[in-house]
Amino acid sequence: METTKKFTGLYWLLFLASVAAFFFVYKIGGGYCSLVLPFNTTFLAKALNIM
Repeated sequence: METTKKFTGLYWLLFLASVAAFFFVYKIGGGYCSLVLPFNTTFLAKALNIM
């Protein structure tokens, strides 16, 4: 099996942006912050090469 280097920097940036969006939505909407959670978990999993 070949090992290739995966560039995860973009996923880390997207994860940090989604965390910032989470806190922004939490400040504005409160209960609607759960709409941002799928982006948080997906980008974290891709950044850690779990997915």
